[in-house]
Amino acid sequence: MKSIRISAGGVIVTGELNDSRAAAAIAARLPITAKAETWGDEIYFRLPFSAPSDAPQETVALGDLGYWPPGQAFCIFFGPTPMSQGDEIRPASSVTVVGRVTGDPRVFTRVRAGTGVTIEAV
Repeated sequence: MKSIRISAGGVIVTGELNDSRAAAAIAARLPITAKAETWGDEIYFRLPFSAPSDAPQETVALGDLGYWPPGQAFCIFFGPTPMSQGDEIRPASSVTVVGRVTGDPRVFTRVRAGTGVTIEAV
């Protein structure tokens, strides 16, 4: 596990990257800065590189951090997306879970599209 800090506007949370190959590729490129896009209760942004896709999942848990191969994107899941049915959290298509937020991920509801996001090692 590798500890990270995610900052987006006034929101700052800690998280942990897991031991997947995709997480290792992301960790090797920190810090990463981008502009947030939103899709329901998900923030995502394109990474300047592609990462391996390990064990892609069709649904994720609240607070999961994911890598979305089709968009080369890092995703933060903090609630339902337009694809969700019921209480599930469903990405646009399968993602590799690369870690999770250690605090309350719902603070990301305050982040708007276009906000600068930084992921850095702690």
